Amino acid sequence: MKKLLSLTLSLSLLFVSSIAGSAQDSSTTSKIAAKSISSRKRGPVFRANKEQVNQAQVILKTRGLYGGGTTGKLDDATRAGLKEYQRAEGLKVTGTLNKLTLEKMSIELTDKQKAM
Repeated sequence: MKKLLSLTLSLSLLFVSSIAGSAQDSSTTSKIAAKSISSRKRGPVFRANKEQVNQAQVILKTRGLYGGGTTGKLDDATRAGLKEYQRAEGLKVTGTLNKLTLEKMSIELTDKQKAM
């Protein structure tokens, strides 16, 4: 009986120690993964300038996709018009003036934008 109790206790301790080691390994792995994700640097963000937004608004207005004025601001109405334009032209529908959309609209890119 003592041998059975001793064997059970030994197996229990072995089981508990293996679980503790496993939990510690996964905690370390999580910390390493989180650090590598946060240490990745994001590239520069592509932004259209005011003049490009003005030109896009004129183009959208002539195609009947935008009813506002040429404000140079990427407001909700402009974004909605851009989404319709992008959908019609087979572009990725983002509602933003990204590089591909500007190029499709034949709007001149700045040197900085061309390098992106």
